Amino acid sequence: MMDREFDKLVAIIIDVLGVSADEINPDTTFEDDLGADSLDVAQIIMGIEEEFDVSVDTDVAAKVTTVGEAYDLIKAAIDG
Repeated sequence: MMDREFDKLVAIIIDVLGVSADEINPDTTFEDDLGADSLDVAQIIMGIEEEFDVSVDTDVAAKVTTVGEAYDLIKAAIDG
């Protein structure tokens, strides 16, 4: 699963949360593992929208709890 999109996602997460890359894998949860709150997750989603020039549905974004789910969101948006 490690590809350019995943690397960009990791960079966004590091930027928003100030965590280290080795703390992040597809199974990492934003809240439990990285200590993110709902505002942090919203910032990450906004970062995804900016970086990948996609629009993420608010209802879909609200259900994202892991890095893998955020990655799947990116892939679905890019692949249409």
